[in-house]
Amino acid sequence: METHRDRWKVGRMCALLSVSRSGFYAWRGRPASARAQDNGKLLKVIREFCEEGRGEYGSPTVCQAMRDSGYRVNHKRIARLMRQNGLQSQVSKQFKRTTQRCADRLASPNLLQQNFQTNGPNRVWLSDITYVGTNEGWLYLTTVEDLWSRRIVGHAIADRLEASAIVDALSMALGRRAVKPGLIFHSDRGKQYVHHGVRRLLADHAIRQSMSSTGNCYDNAPAESFYATLKKGHVFWEDLQTKEQGRRMLFEYIEVFYNRVRRHSSLGYKSPVAYEHQLMIMA
Repeated sequence: METHRDRWKVGRMCALLSVSRSGFYAWRGRPASARAQDNGKLLKVIREFCEEGRGEYGSPTVCQAMRDSGYRVNHKRIARLMRQNGLQSQVSKQFKRTTQRCADRLASPNLLQQNFQTNGPNRVWLSDITYVGTNEGWLYLTTVEDLWSRRIVGHAIADRLEASAIVDALSMALGRRAVKPGLIFHSDRGKQYVHHGVRRLLADHAIRQSMSSTGNCYDNAPAESFYATLKKGHVFWEDLQTKEQGRRMLFEYIEVFYNRVRRHSSLGYKSPVAYEHQLMIMA
């Protein structure tokens, strides 16, 4: 009745529901129960963590984040409060695949075979390409991800779908990380990845190239997962007016939010940077 007071007269609702007006007003004057007050406090904290996750966190991540912050909470209760208040993870939009497949004779063998377990940094890097629409045209985003920590260690944003963006993203990663011979660089079979410039850079650093089997997105699942996360975030929900606006937003999403803030269930609900920092201290 309280919810619909602005639409229906209290007297009419009381008559229909067989509730006395005095009983309704007495109920309105009572203080909230201890349980309701506790739920209100929890909901405030839940909203704070949902804001941290930019609409990408589901109830398991929110619950673990609260536990990490010292709250003793039950997952079912957190899930119920989130559901009742519409605090669910956003649904991603559809997207199109960007790259065209290279000739089979040019493809490198699949060295991973869907084995996404690695015991340290810079053992396996994953790369992929997607594009982002703006009112001025398309932007093409290339990323290089360290499989161990899920950190984006290199990225490039270009106006055209060209192999030079892969070289730029890979060069950024090589400038940031100390790599040893034998590092695996895995991607799909996009023809940009067999360009001589890309392969020359890999050879110069004794990096082994690996490619997914034909048309199998599961062979590069963690990289695909990053783009799914990206699309669920604000980047693909914003109306990007200019390419410069798109560049700034993508850079901020990767370097400020994704690498340093966003919690991953596969990393014990830590961000990539926090995960690396913790394990390197323990080593």
